[in-house]
Amino acid sequence: SQSYFGVLRGLHFQKSPYEQSKLIRVVKGKIQDVVVDIRKESNTFGKYISVELSENNKNQLFIPKGFAHGFLVLSKVATVLYKVDKSYNPISESGYRYDDPVFNIKWMLDKKDVILSDKDKQLPFIK
Repeated sequence: SQSYFGVLRGLHFQKSPYEQSKLIRVVKGKIQDVVVDIRKESNTFGKYISVELSENNKNQLFIPKGFAHGFLVLSKVATVLYKVDKSYNPISESGYRYDDPVFNIKWMLDKKDVILSDKDKQLPFIK
């Protein structure tokens, strides 16, 4: 995917039986990448990690099934590559709000600078 400064995508995941594991990397630009544990039976349910992925640091992030994923573009433009273990299925697509208070994610930009798609604006809160 290619996005511009301030664009926030997520928090997205695929519902069962089409859950995906993903390997994410940035080939151009820089993002804040966030992964949230949404497995209700997990000891770390609702917890998240946040990492910076960029063309300079060349880091990658593995996201297992059962986690929601989102990213925020911190550079003028960012190109993000996904490697997935199962094909995308539109009927299984789901997500939660990026600003859900249960997750309390510390995004690297002020809310006023965040750009959301109409679809992501409609995502529900987890409760």
